[in-house]
Amino acid sequence: MTKPKVLISDALSPAAVQIFKDRGVEVDFQPNLGKDKDKLAEIIGNYDGLAIRSATKATAKILDKATNLKVIGRAGIGVDNVEIPAATAKGIIVMNTPFGNSITTAEHAVTLMLALAREIPQADASTQAGKWEKNRFMGVEITGKVLGVVGCGNIGSIVADRALGLRMNLRKVIAFDPFLSPERAKDIGVEKVELDDLLKRADFITLHTPLTEKTKNIIDAAAIAKMKKGVRLINCARGGLVDEQAVVDALNSKHIAGAAFDVFVEEPANANVLFGHPNVICTPHLGASTTEAQENVALQVAEQMSDYLLTGAISNAVNFPSITAEEAPKLKPFISLAEKLGSFAGQLTETGILKVEITYEGHVAEMKIKAITSAVLSGLLRPMLGEVNVVSAPVVAKERGMVVDEIVRAAQSDYESLITVTVATERQERSVSGTVYHDGKPRLVDIKGIRVDAEFGKSMIYVTNEDKPGFIGSFAGLLGDAKINIATFHLGRVEQGGDAIALVEVDGAVPADVLAKVQALPQVKQVKALTF
Repeated sequence: MTKPKVLISDALSPAAVQIFKDRGVEVDFQPNLGKDKDKLAEIIGNYDGLAIRSATKATAKILDKATNLKVIGRAGIGVDNVEIPAATAKGIIVMNTPFGNSITTAEHAVTLMLALAREIPQADASTQAGKWEKNRFMGVEITGKVLGVVGCGNIGSIVADRALGLRMNLRKVIAFDPFLSPERAKDIGVEKVELDDLLKRADFITLHTPLTEKTKNIIDAAAIAKMKKGVRLINCARGGLVDEQAVVDALNSKHIAGAAFDVFVEEPANANVLFGHPNVICTPHLGASTTEAQENVALQVAEQMSDYLLTGAISNAVNFPSITAEEAPKLKPFISLAEKLGSFAGQLTETGILKVEITYEGHVAEMKIKAITSAVLSGLLRPMLGEVNVVSAPVVAKERGMVVDEIVRAAQSDYESLITVTVATERQERSVSGTVYHDGKPRLVDIKGIRVDAEFGKSMIYVTNEDKPGFIGSFAGLLGDAKINIATFHLGRVEQGGDAIALVEVDGAVPADVLAKVQALPQVKQVKALTF
């Protein structure tokens, strides 16, 4: 049997090279090749695997030449340098190492917090310039101060633990994270709060949430106005979470006492509105830059790639579930259905999720449901967390203390197979069911106990309303006035005059002002724009 061949085109630990060799994988170590895209394109067809860091750009053009490539392994979490759709289209598994940098990034946030409290970089520059400005650098203690953590997943929870060890707030760190359950918050010693409460109470605020549509500019001028005067802000998560100009304005007015940023909206950040401000500390995206972290992710990616090439096992793939080639054809339509059901529930969920119950009935109950459950969780979590895939979703759910129950039973409905997703939050419980018809297309068949029969459209409007005359005409009229074309229109109700739903597929995105007008209709309880 021919040994699989892996090309390492970026600088990777020698220990990772040795893992490949020890496992029986042939290795070609060319750490500077990632900078030469023409040479990479010329030779990539000779390899089964490509191990990279951030310098190599696995573009569609490169991947088109990768005639034998089966797996790309990224030593680190970010896969922005890999064109995922192009890799998926060619059947190339893309893996990353999402948890290898957690401690290092958390430590960097704590380091910046301490440096911010005592103005360490500024004092260092002044002293080395021959000045002795002892009275100029009057810092603050962190002991007894309130730390607010925005995003309390893997990294955020480590920061909270370190802060408790530093004797910050004598009771507990406060955290805002819609996906953090009360039980998980208690376990890690934080007080779960709403964002506005955190902004009002925190002396230091540190960000550890992904960048999504919901979290973009989560710290803007309006949020800053709710903060304590003299607050200090740390961002080691993602550029774009903060309105940088709003922070500068608040620094100038002294509403914010200091800010420390490791990430920026545009990177590499050769210029930025934050640069040069006397109360700002900046580092060049160093969150994962320690010897230990780089070693960890290199070893992990070598193990994962070797496992896949030698046994077919898939770990931390961002574009494919953990299923075998034999199972894939049967599972594929149900994985698509599961992800859409999860996404439907996730886009309607705005508070912390306590429990997810997934019921499998009929033929689907006999399949490999772990992969389908992962797809449900991926769809459910992605609207809020962004970088969640079918492999990482169960881990992310566990980190946030979510209870995930799977129920398998014989068919109890008119459908050969039925998947029901029930999401329990701190405020309510919501169920949605779907099936796959003989045409292979996933269908919604039940929402909150109301029967429907709808395909998933790219853009949809979901409305809960009172079943009273005039609603349909008013609703359709608003869409018509806004030049929004209706593709399909599905209605359901519990009983005459009772609760009802409308699920409408439309051509294109729905502007916020149109949604507001729909929400204002007297019969409407809730309206949401959904995308699939």
